[in-house]
Amino acid sequence: MLEYIKGELTQVTPTYAVVEAAGVGYLLNISVNTYSAISAEKSTKLLVHEIIREDTHDLYGFAAEEERALFRLLIGVSGVGANTARVILSSLSPSQLQMCITAGDANKLKAIKGIGLKTAQRIIVDLKDKITATELAALNAPMAAPDNNSSGEEALAALIMLGYQKAQAQKALAKVYATDPTASIETAIKRALALL
Repeated sequence: MLEYIKGELTQVTPTYAVVEAAGVGYLLNISVNTYSAISAEKSTKLLVHEIIREDTHDLYGFAAEEERALFRLLIGVSGVGANTARVILSSLSPSQLQMCITAGDANKLKAIKGIGLKTAQRIIVDLKDKITATELAALNAPMAAPDNNSSGEEALAALIMLGYQKAQAQKALAKVYATDPTASIETAIKRALALL
């Protein structure tokens, strides 16, 4: 099992990163939060969660242990797969997700694509007791902010890769950029996710 991959960051988008280590390029699925932390870097160290099935071998990368721990908790909930967990972690920061779970805010979770009311309630019931006071302090630590702004094309591509229809994503991003034309990619994606 892989614990982390450290190397040159050869490609990064809001949904995946390619890290070259020892001459091998590893494609890791990432959340918008991890993208925010690594987008300006030339080299990186990503913590890994590996999913191996008979038809696929997927790697998920995380800039912080807190986010990986939440990802692992989320995929342990019945009805929440790896891609749904990644969408949740792209829509909410680790601290926002933790507060949402401890406060029992099913409506905030339900607003995320792919999460219905029953799944939101199941996430809250299953994870409320698993998030300890120690994790609370760790989850409230801020992640690094990105240094660069970019066009809406990358944000649109990320939303499409997260499973949204192109027309819906364009409409949401148009609203975001209308109110804040200088929004960074990750900010635009998070705000668009809230509108979708």
